Amino acid sequence: MPTVTRTTVTNQSGAERLCAPRDDFVLEAPDARRPLCFSLAKGPFDHWERMVTVVADDNGDEEGQVVTETISFRLALPVWRVVFTPLVRRAVVRPASKRRSIWWLPPDRLDAEVARTLARLCLISLAAGYLGTLLTQTNTFAKAQFDSSDTALSTMLAGVRLAALLALAVVALADRKGRRSVLLWSAVAACALAATGALVPDLAWLGISQTAARTASTSMAIIIGIFAIEEMPAGSRAYAVSVLAMSAALGAGGCVAALPLADLGEGGWRLLYLIPLAFLPAVALQAHRLRETRRFLATGAAAATESHVAPHIPTNTSREAKRSQRRRFVLLASSALLLSLFTTPASQLLNEYLRTERGFTAFGITLFTILTNTPGGIGVIAGGRLADRRGRRIVGAVAVGGGVGFTVAMFLASGPWIWMWSAVGAIVGAAAVPALGVYGPELFPTASRGSANGGINVAAVTGAIVGLLTAGYLSDLFGGLPGAMAVLAVGPAIVVLLVVFAYPETAHRELEDINPSDSRPPP
Repeated sequence: MPTVTRTTVTNQSGAERLCAPRDDFVLEAPDARRPLCFSLAKGPFDHWERMVTVVADDNGDEEGQVVTETISFRLALPVWRVVFTPLVRRAVVRPASKRRSIWWLPPDRLDAEVARTLARLCLISLAAGYLGTLLTQTNTFAKAQFDSSDTALSTMLAGVRLAALLALAVVALADRKGRRSVLLWSAVAACALAATGALVPDLAWLGISQTAARTASTSMAIIIGIFAIEEMPAGSRAYAVSVLAMSAALGAGGCVAALPLADLGEGGWRLLYLIPLAFLPAVALQAHRLRETRRFLATGAAAATESHVAPHIPTNTSREAKRSQRRRFVLLASSALLLSLFTTPASQLLNEYLRTERGFTAFGITLFTILTNTPGGIGVIAGGRLADRRGRRIVGAVAVGGGVGFTVAMFLASGPWIWMWSAVGAIVGAAAVPALGVYGPELFPTASRGSANGGINVAAVTGAIVGLLTAGYLSDLFGGLPGAMAVLAVGPAIVVLLVVFAYPETAHRELEDINPSDSRPPP
């Protein structure tokens, strides 16, 4: 078990502060049996103990006190404990005045169960990130092996996006059966079905196999977000989305790092489809160990009580709540559609653009993607913190507008400017992930959160299909992808206006305040 010792020379008042229970990212409780010994009251730890000794300073200063703290702890972070233990070692010995500047801490203090849940969701999100980018990274190599046209490739990619309709049924099932069980089976199915892509004989069968896999992985990704939003404290929901996005980006980066396997031979790209089988045991284990969300259980208990007390009688309040939900759905679905018009072809066709119009090899694409996308992690972390502390709307609007603008500049540029604009666009645009990603789960009650977010995903996929087909048509019309992307940027420009003038601000509000029809979960 990690143990940290800190010695501080201070005055009498400073010694008294150090001899009092801590109240920062950990809340301590004094041990009644042992003086100057403190245990865990609340915090992201399975174990926490701090022992304090105080002696007079040897330098002759009567006011001087030497305070020695010995802290032993064990983080409640399955899988990720090895990563965060060194960070916590440094954090626990920092002066109290500097602890607020620790960039990786959530704004709220998490308890052990919430920390365990978020850690497990991050592992599952890592697998979802790999699965979500697998077809994007490999489609150009599959096209080359099968000697297919640009139109055939765009049509196949658009067809795979129809998996969102099937995923809608799966996530709606999570509103009735619970988040945990549907997430478990979706994660297992996604890993297993993705591996069938290694065996396909042509582009059409690749599309069919990955439509099935995308159905499961899309459901998996949506439920991960809902699970996190329902469990996190009000002031840290965007933080949760940011760390989940970072985990997904790590998985996507793993797919990019494996891309040079495509250079091993004409069918080398097929090896990337076998890697999800390695994820399967860990993903299944961590999903199995999740507990059902408190809010889903509270909603089920309230519904059962209501059904035994009296039949439901519609009221003006319930009708107004339904109208409000419809308005929110139209707002978010429209935004998702307009944003996907640009973002999907920008990502799905990027490798094809780099390979055919800029002469990149598989290794060159890997290097470009890693070097220009990795800095996006800065935007994700900063966007999550700013969205929780300053509000969602301003962060989301700036991130969408700036990210899209710099991405268009990347497509229009040449030489080293491609690399620079891509990196800047990744940093700025990534801040939109936590800032806007929280709205889908936040703006709908627990009983319809899954189906509403599934519907928003269908709208996003509709935009993706239209964007891919339009990008292919405009690319042929303009003689290349840059002009097409400049036209498609109109969609995100409209989203910026919607975010500024139509989106509600949800930062620091409990889900039950945003959705008054929900029952509050037990503390």
